[in-house]
Amino acid sequence: MFKMNFLQMRTRSALRRNKSLRASIPYTQAHNIGIIFTVDDKQKHSDVKDFIHQLELEGKKVKVLEFLPKKKENYEFLFDFFTIEDLSFWGKINSDHAQRFTETQFDFLFYVDTQSNPLILNLLASSKAHCRIGRFNESESSYYEMMIEQNGTTKGLIETMHKYTTQLR
Repeated sequence: MFKMNFLQMRTRSALRRNKSLRASIPYTQAHNIGIIFTVDDKQKHSDVKDFIHQLELEGKKVKVLEFLPKKKENYEFLFDFFTIEDLSFWGKINSDHAQRFTETQFDFLFYVDTQSNPLILNLLASSKAHCRIGRFNESESSYYEMMIEQNGTTKGLIETMHKYTTQLR
């Protein structure tokens, strides 16, 4: 599929060009948190909602973006989302939600998928977030400032990410 090849080229280019300041701050000083994920099932949706609730109880401002694959249900329509229809032939994601999300200078940006999504990797490559956190994958280390080794559930990944992030001093 040409779109995906162009997307990969754009992603590599965005990684090279993105000169955003990258640094982790103590978790207690973080205010803006981003969460990005691919819609899978009701359980994942619940796990993300629980994570948002936990972060908000800690006084964090949370913004969420989801990728909605074809034939998947957008549970509750709670979050901004983008779809494969937003991907142009030339591999550019044409979504206002996605654009605003990548322009936001999050203190921490959590990518909570257990399997990589090339469209989300493209957004991570363009993101202005200070500290991008995702599941460990050696070939994707340039997308993150912190990677978490976790091979269990989405809930387990979220809990492990939160545990290590809160320990940042």
